[in-house]
Amino acid sequence: MKVLLHMCCANCAIYPVEELRSAQHEVTGFFFNHNIHPYQEYRKRLETVQQYAEICSLPMVYRDAYLLEEFLAQVAADPAARCNYCYRSRLEETAKHAAEQGFEAFTTSLLYSRYQQHDAIASYGRQLAEEWGLTFIYEDYRRGWQQGIRTSKEMGLYRQQYCGCIYSEKDRYHPRQG
Repeated sequence: MKVLLHMCCANCAIYPVEELRSAQHEVTGFFFNHNIHPYQEYRKRLETVQQYAEICSLPMVYRDAYLLEEFLAQVAADPAARCNYCYRSRLEETAKHAAEQGFEAFTTSLLYSRYQQHDAIASYGRQLAEEWGLTFIYEDYRRGWQQGIRTSKEMGLYRQQYCGCIYSEKDRYHPRQG
């Protein structure tokens, strides 16, 4: 199948790309991550995806849009529920592009992370696949967690320390009260 892979970052895409290719899928990466903040972090992740794509000859589509205001407008009222908007909006953009460009299926590297909500991602993916007439490929790529880390280190890729949004950065670096 011709598959569009939403890539949250290069590191999380390594194992899914390997798995999709080993299943004989024709994979193209799709970078759209308006959740990543601050801007310097967004640029580092975008540049790392470009570096990775070149290393492994991965065709890419970049929606290089730093939409801080849009992201914050959608999540500021309820930061605890931010992931729902984040998953849905990025998967929706991926499904839309996949349908418009003749892909048969889509998936996301978010399914590689042990820190993401797989049930929510799978649910949104299936809903969007139905809406756009596509197949959503759900795989639990977490089984390749260590392999992906090892490979990214061997490639010398930048490895981020938080999910991407400003709230996850705060959770990672700000001392918790308690």
